[in-house]
Amino acid sequence: MSTKDAIAFLAGAIIVVSFIGSAKTRPATAASPLGNAGGTLPGLAPIISDADKARARDLIKGLRVKGMGPNTGYERTRYGENWADTATGVPYARNGCRTRDDLLARDGQEVRYRAGSSCEVVSMELTDPYTGRIIHWHKDDPDAVQVDHVVPLNYGWRMGAPRWSMSKRLDFANDPLNLLPVDGAANEQKDASGPASWLPPQRRIRCAYVTRFAQVALKYEVPVTAADKKIMLAQCR
Repeated sequence: MSTKDAIAFLAGAIIVVSFIGSAKTRPATAASPLGNAGGTLPGLAPIISDADKARARDLIKGLRVKGMGPNTGYERTRYGENWADTATGVPYARNGCRTRDDLLARDGQEVRYRAGSSCEVVSMELTDPYTGRIIHWHKDDPDAVQVDHVVPLNYGWRMGAPRWSMSKRLDFANDPLNLLPVDGAANEQKDASGPASWLPPQRRIRCAYVTRFAQVALKYEVPVTAADKKIMLAQCR
């Protein structure tokens, strides 16, 4: 083996050892939305390459545009009981666990469950995609981590959900594609905003965020405002 080949081999070995060691202590927890159309992979990884940004823009361009409708008649219960395991057409449906716990388990590390339960998450570590913070969460401070609807329920309502069947609204509210555990304060700041009014504080994640927003909107045929679509495209230039 030449000196050059030996150096290359050692460098590769170091990378492999480093990867294996880090995987044991902190496994990868973020998937690109472009490779996570079902929403069952954890987290939200940045979209970085020009090719992937072009794919994201193509996705966003497919969104239908419509003016924001009225808020008349909106209540959270229009989408079913909060986090109840009653949806039928989405991953994790009717598995015996509350939707919130399914999502905490999907995205958390060092996940611990209540004694005697395989569902109820009582503590975990979360790398928050919106702020980049690492949050050591415990059930004693439940709102420190909140499960965000990427396309907010109120946004969906104002864009056509009153005409949906109840089963479609249940799926929309409990679809893991539309759900991300995130920093509670950031989620409260977002409220029911579309991308033109709110984007994650962590700028590097914004293209991935609007891509996920587009995936959900396309799946459920939710139109977006012209302002939202314009801002979404701008994040993936």
